[in-house]
Amino acid sequence: MGWALDEFVASQAGANVHTREAYERDVRQFVAWAARGGCPSPDRLDHATLRRYLAYLTMLGFARRSIARKAAALRSYLRYLHRHGVISNDAGRSLRAPKGEARLPRVPHATEAVAVLDRSGEAVDMTGDDARTVALAWRDLAVLEVLYGAGLRAGECCGLAVEDVDLPRGLVTVLGKRAKARRLPLGEPAVAAIRGYLEHGRAALATAASPPDALFLNTRGRQLTARDARRIVARHPLPDGQPIHPHALRHAYATHLLEGGADLRSVQELLGHTDLATTQIYTHLTRERLRAVYDATHPRA
Repeated sequence: MGWALDEFVASQAGANVHTREAYERDVRQFVAWAARGGCPSPDRLDHATLRRYLAYLTMLGFARRSIARKAAALRSYLRYLHRHGVISNDAGRSLRAPKGEARLPRVPHATEAVAVLDRSGEAVDMTGDDARTVALAWRDLAVLEVLYGAGLRAGECCGLAVEDVDLPRGLVTVLGKRAKARRLPLGEPAVAAIRGYLEHGRAALATAASPPDALFLNTRGRQLTARDARRIVARHPLPDGQPIHPHALRHAYATHLLEGGADLRSVQELLGHTDLATTQIYTHLTRERLRAVYDATHPRA
């Protein structure tokens, strides 16, 4: 099988498209480096070779988080080779890379998030009679409401089908990472926005080539992409004019749930995190906010 690159890539079909593309790119770069360094086949790999590669990436100036991702890709790749008998020893099992400091985008306060959504709703009321303008306004509002109201990743939001949304019951079924499905509640504003989009927007954006089951369509009638979602959110900045990213709305969703008293396990389930440690980062953020409130308001702070 040699390096079995194509087979490994095919095995990642259930992963998030961005993860799959990143892993393929990272593994192909590693194989090219290994071949140049005198390692013509995977059975020649050992832990020292993998460590030299991480040192090489450091020398090239890659950020710690990038190196950590590339190490994760290598561990997954070597695990696949070992599982399929291409290599007898999984040298990547003990491979570790220093993790960079976890970074979160600016998380809007609840009042800021509500202001963004309220302005988007006002834009719907001010669109006039042009069917296409009305359609885009309704679509943008629905996308914003779903991103913040259900805490979806941009790719999850864009991948929704019409049948995934149960408006009478206020539920949405989401296909997350590793093809894991979860069913989430939708608030009344999100339900109203999606209903308005389906009644006044989607048909005006659809073309003969539009996927019949896709919920959100872009200006060309194709299924909305993560890049489209980023552009939509960027057109609706915070009250101070600062643009935000779709993931900032997901972070706001989680942070505001915890600030409102939700328990960490419930938030983990809602976000679709496999590891509770991934969700715990939001507890640090909420503690910082509580400290700021305490310092600003308590007479003995």
